[in-house]
Amino acid sequence: MSAPVAIEGCHVATCDADSTEHADGHVVFEGARIVAVGPGPAPAARRDGTVIDASGCLATPGLINTHHHLYQWLTRGVAQNATLFEWLTTLYPIWARIDAEAVHAAAAANLAWLALSGCSTSSDHHYLFPAEGGDLLAAEIAAAELVGLRFHPARGSMDLGASAGGLPPDSVVEDRDRILAETEAAIDRWHDPSEESMLRIAVAPCSPFSVTAELMRESAELARRRGVRLHTHLAETRDEDEFCQTRFGCSPAEYVEDLGWLGEDVWMAHCVHLSPHAVERFADTGTGVAHCPTSNGRLGAGAAPLQALLGAGAPVGLGVDGAASNESGRMIDELHQALLVARVRDGPLALTARESLAVATSGGARCLGRESEIGSLEEGKLADIALWRVDGLGGAGIDDPVCTLVFGAPVLERLFVCGELLVADGHLTRADELVLARDAAAAAATLRAGAARWT
Repeated sequence: MSAPVAIEGCHVATCDADSTEHADGHVVFEGARIVAVGPGPAPAARRDGTVIDASGCLATPGLINTHHHLYQWLTRGVAQNATLFEWLTTLYPIWARIDAEAVHAAAAANLAWLALSGCSTSSDHHYLFPAEGGDLLAAEIAAAELVGLRFHPARGSMDLGASAGGLPPDSVVEDRDRILAETEAAIDRWHDPSEESMLRIAVAPCSPFSVTAELMRESAELARRRGVRLHTHLAETRDEDEFCQTRFGCSPAEYVEDLGWLGEDVWMAHCVHLSPHAVERFADTGTGVAHCPTSNGRLGAGAAPLQALLGAGAPVGLGVDGAASNESGRMIDELHQALLVARVRDGPLALTARESLAVATSGGARCLGRESEIGSLEEGKLADIALWRVDGLGGAGIDDPVCTLVFGAPVLERLFVCGELLVADGHLTRADELVLARDAAAAAATLRAGAARWT
């Protein structure tokens, strides 16, 4: 067993079921596991290893990103003034030219940026697999290993091209049999169900306007046969609602429920346009929601009914969404945005700072099916710990560290993932940020140049 690491002298927000906080507390971990959390200094028996004086800091669980498209880091700033459908149709032809080298560069830069903003676990919904692109899933998994984040890639897919009434061009869709075979192969190769797993695969057909009903049903059957989770986009815009009403005669939520897509093993991105009945069905079935407030605002999609979902008891986590619809992509920013959007939609009492933190941590863990392992600072859980400096300019004059975290401008001091120090003094420990930025910029330039030649 590794020698213990004791973090003490800080405000500790555990994000446990009782929202326990210690104004001057400690967190101790040995190896990958937390072994003590409480008020005051660490117990004497736990101080025979490394002791970190965290005075002036706030300790929280690592933040959990429940929805992303890492490859989109290469197309930030494109179609800045567009609806979702306009944005997609502009970008599909560019994305059709991605390959494994580009995806690795994008994913490494993007995951590094997430780590530097307090994220310890990230999902990724990769649904675009050009025929000559190489092994894109392997490329982003290698990027996660490089940076050190816990990773939940969702093997996405599209099989409903424009010629069949879908939104994406036929050049970026796949054959259904190939999709199912390659998704199962990904589970065989990569999925690790162990408690300390750093890598789990989900099954993730893209959306009602890019996937056939047959693929949705068969994907659900595959996921449940293999014991992995299901993910998709749902009810993001009014355009999508109109598409489903026209094509299927029902709302997006009714459509996916008819296909067997509600359940505790499912989480869906956005869910902006849910009826009160749909909110109840999500809560009753334990279906999770990845709330993406910045992306929804950037695309003018609207504001998800966060207060109603939380009030009903549905699992809700936060997601930064694709970097091309959230050009900042900082995980910590989503906590502030979630609070602001909720209050704009439902009034000043719609969401508190502590509720926003809970959504970003324990709520995200529920969405990913890992609430027994991550999402809170509790004895026996994995040592995913973010240490935020709240005594500098950003927190000056604020006597509530959680307020500084959500409303203000915290500085990430350290990030531990499974007990490993991944961010120290605001910098990555495993990878060179300048190299990652250079490689991503070069990949973006190559992609843009190729797209211009073929436009």
